[in-house]
Amino acid sequence: MDPPAGPSLGGFDFDLLVIGGGSGGLAVAKEAAGLRRKVLILDLAAPSTRGTQRELGGSTFNKDTIRKFLQQASLLGKAIQDSNKYGWRFIDDVSHGWSDLVEAVQGKVKARSLELKRELKSCGVFYLEARGEIVAPHTVEVTDINGRKQSLTAETLVIATGDRPYHLGIPGDKEHCLSSDDLLSLLHPPGRTLVVGGSAEGLECAGFLCGLGYPVTVMLQPDLLEGLDQKMAQKIENHMLVAGVDFICNCSLTKVEQKELSTEDRVAGISAAAPQQVSRGRLSVTVVSKEGQTKQDDFDTVLLTVGRKACTSGIGLERVGVQFNQDTGRILVNEKDQTSVDYIYAIGSVQHGRPSTTGLSVHAGTLLACRLYGGENTLCDYTNVPAVVLTPLEYAACGLSEEKANLMFGKDNIEVYHNYYWPLEWTLPARNKNSCYVKVICYIPENDRVVGLHIMGPNAGDVLQGFATAMKCGLTKRQLDATVGISPSSAQVLTSLTQTQRMSEASMLRGNC
Repeated sequence: MDPPAGPSLGGFDFDLLVIGGGSGGLAVAKEAAGLRRKVLILDLAAPSTRGTQRELGGSTFNKDTIRKFLQQASLLGKAIQDSNKYGWRFIDDVSHGWSDLVEAVQGKVKARSLELKRELKSCGVFYLEARGEIVAPHTVEVTDINGRKQSLTAETLVIATGDRPYHLGIPGDKEHCLSSDDLLSLLHPPGRTLVVGGSAEGLECAGFLCGLGYPVTVMLQPDLLEGLDQKMAQKIENHMLVAGVDFICNCSLTKVEQKELSTEDRVAGISAAAPQQVSRGRLSVTVVSKEGQTKQDDFDTVLLTVGRKACTSGIGLERVGVQFNQDTGRILVNEKDQTSVDYIYAIGSVQHGRPSTTGLSVHAGTLLACRLYGGENTLCDYTNVPAVVLTPLEYAACGLSEEKANLMFGKDNIEVYHNYYWPLEWTLPARNKNSCYVKVICYIPENDRVVGLHIMGPNAGDVLQGFATAMKCGLTKRQLDATVGISPSSAQVLTSLTQTQRMSEASMLRGNC
C-alpha cells in the first residue's frame, strides 16, 4: 500500500489528497493531476447496513447509473405494451426476470468502477483502497483494507465522501428494511413493496417497481418532492396513481416486524415471472396516522427513502476545526467550496445547503482544481442547476419553483406560461393526452426573464439541457418565442407557449359563474 516516493512541490507527500471517491473528488483529482500536481485519492466506503458493497464513483455517480437502468427497465415494459399498435407481434408471452436485471446492473456498476480506476491511473492520480482520517493539520492517517496504518501529508485536502440513506430509528428498520442502495442486492423479486418517503429517490423506486408489475404503496413521510415545484409534484403523483401506485398521507411508520411465512407462502414462493401474483407479505408494518390511529399491514419489502446523511463521521473533521451540521453531517463551505479550515475543501453531496447532482459535483470539482493549480478564478454557480427525477413520466427542472418565485419576487411580478402536450409517439397507442406538461416561470420586470423551467414528459432531462444553457445566458420569454421549434419533437412545445395561469384561472372563474 506504500505511496510513491518523493515529495510534492510544497514539501508534503502530496499536493492534493482527496478523502472519498465521489464524482466531485474524482474530477478535482484528475484535473489537478493534469496540471502536473501529485494527487492521491483514498476511498474505502463501508458497506450499507444490509452489507451492500459500495463502488468507486460515490453515491451520486453510482446511484445515477442504477436509477437510469431501472427507469429504462420500466419504460421497456410500457414500450412492449405499446408495440402492438406499431405492428409488433410476440410468439411467446413476455415476462420480466428480476435476477437477470440484478446481475446485469451489478455487473455494469462494477465494470464502471474498474474503468474509473484505470482512468485515474492513466491520468496520473494515485489511488488507494483505504480509509482516511485527518489526525493533525495537513496530516491524514491512512488505514488499508487489512488494517495497516500510515500517516501521509498533503498541502490541500478535499472531502468528497458522499452520503448514504437515513434510517428512521424505529424498531426493525435496520434489520428488516432496505435502502435504495440495497434494492438490487435482493436475490428474489421484491413483491409487494412499501416505499417510505416522498423524495425523488422514493418516487423513482416506486415507479420502477410498479412498471415491472409489483404492487407498490408510497408513504409520504414527510412530504411529496419537498423543495421542488409542488404543482409539478402533484401532477407526478396523479400520473403514478393512474399507473397503479397507492399513496398513504399523514402517517408515520413506527415498527417493522418479521412474519412467519405460512405453508402456502413457502410453497408458492415469490415468482419473478408473475410478480402480480405475490399477495402475502413477509413483513408486518405498524403505521400511526396523524390522528393517532394505529394500523397494520403486510408487505414483502419495505424500502426507506426518507433522506440521506453525509458520510463525514469518523474522518477527523472535529480534530482540525472543520465546521459541519451535527444533524446531517454536511460541511459548511464558502463560495470557493472552502471549509472553515483554509486548506480543506468539500465537494458534492457533503456540502451543507447546496444542491447535489453528479453533473454539478463534477463541474465544481473541475473548477476547484483550476482555481487551485491553473491560475483561474471562476467560481461554481450553484444557481439554475438542472435536475431530473426519473419517474416513469420523467420530470426535469431548472431554476425556481413557482412557490419560490412568488416568494422571492412577489406573485404580481411573476407570469407563468404552461400547457399540456401529447408526444407524437403516444398518439398511436392512444396514451393519456393530458399527462405531459410544461411550465415556464418569468420575471416580468426584467423583460419576462425565464427564472424557472419545468418539463414533465418522455426524456425531459434531455429536452431541458439546452434550455438550461440558455437560462444561464439570461433567456427571456421573447427569445423563447423567437426560437424555431424542431418538428416532430416534444421540445417544440416550449417555443409556442401562449396560455398563462392567470388566463386559465380567469377561464375557470367564468366557467363557474
